Amino acid sequence: MVLKSPKIKSSDTLNIDSVVSFIVTLQRESGDIPWHANGKTDPWDLVETIMGLNIGKSFDASYLAFDWLKNIQNPDGSWYSSYINGKPMDRTCETHMAAYISVGLFHTWLMNKDTAFLERMWPTMEKGINYAISLQAKGGEIYWAKSPEGKVDPMSLLAGASSIFMSLKCALAIAGILGKRRISWEISFEKLGRSIRENIHNLKVTRNYNVSKSRFSMYWFYPILSGALTGEAAEHRIEKYWNKYVIDGQGVRCVSDQPWVTIAETSELVLALSGMGQFEKANIVFSWIQDRLYDDKTYWCGYTYPDMVIWPEEKISWTNAVVLMAADALYALTPASGLFRHTSWDEFIYTELVN
Repeated sequence: MVLKSPKIKSSDTLNIDSVVSFIVTLQRESGDIPWHANGKTDPWDLVETIMGLNIGKSFDASYLAFDWLKNIQNPDGSWYSSYINGKPMDRTCETHMAAYISVGLFHTWLMNKDTAFLERMWPTMEKGINYAISLQAKGGEIYWAKSPEGKVDPMSLLAGASSIFMSLKCALAIAGILGKRRISWEISFEKLGRSIRENIHNLKVTRNYNVSKSRFSMYWFYPILSGALTGEAAEHRIEKYWNKYVIDGQGVRCVSDQPWVTIAETSELVLALSGMGQFEKANIVFSWIQDRLYDDKTYWCGYTYPDMVIWPEEKISWTNAVVLMAADALYALTPASGLFRHTSWDEFIYTELVN
C-alpha cells in the first residue's frame, strides 16, 4: 500500500518525561496504577504501564507496581480481571492476564539486568504461567478464563492466545537466565504457537459469541506483535487487512466498523510493524498520532473521525505507556527496544543475549 508521508516527527512532540510523570502521578502508595484518576486497574494493562515507566527509567515505581501484583495474586496464580482501589471488581480470572507479568519482568531485566529482582519475582511469575497453561486444551489452544464461580469457559481468544505466546517466550527466557528450565512451559509454548499458526481462523477475538471475531484490530495484528506469525505469513496478514482497520493519515480503528481511532492500537501496530522490520511504514504510522496530545504532552486515548471528537476524555496510563514502547521499538531508546522484534528471538531464546 502507499501511505501518506510522515505528518509530524515524534522528535518534535514526544516528551518521555511528561508521559512518565503523568503515569507516576496516578500511582497509589500500594503500587496500584489505575487506568486514570479514580479508574479501574487490570493486571494486563498494568504490565503495559510498567514497561512505559521502565522506558523513563522510573524503576522504583515499576518495582512498586510489581509488588502490588505480587501481593494481590490469587493462590492459584491468577488475578481478577479488574480492581477498584485494590478491591476486586470483576472476579473473572483470565489466562492472558495471569501470564503477561513475565513480559514486564523480562522487559525490566533487559533495562537494568537486576537478576536479584527476577529471583524475587520468580514465584509470582511461575504461578501465573502455570495458571495460564493449566487451561490449555489438547489442541494447543488456551481457554480464555474461569468464571467467578470457577467454571472454565472453553473458548480460546486469538488476541489472548497471542499474548500468552509472548508471555511464554519471556517466561522461558527468564527461566534460562535463572537456570530454572521448565520443560512443561516449552511444550505448552510449542503447542500454542502451532495452534495459532494452523487454526488462526477458528480462534475468536472476543468472549461475546454474537460479535464477529474480525471486527477488532487486535485480531489482525496481535499474532504478529507476539511473534506467533512471522515472515511471509505476517506480511500477508498485514497487507490483507490493512484497509479494513487503518485510516490513512490517522491511525488504527479499534473496531473495523466504527469511526474510532485509538492511540493504543495505533502504537501497537507500530510495534508489530517494527517487529517485522518494516520500520519505514511503522515510522509513518507513528507520525500520524504525534499531534494527538493534551497541553501537558500526554496522549489522547482515542478520537472519532472525521469529526475529531476526543473520546474518552480521560488520560489513560497504559495508552501513554504503549506510545513510549512504540517509540522505543522505532528509535532504540533503551536496551529493551528489541523485545518485540522478530529477529531478536529464536523460538524462546532471546538471541541478542547470545550473539
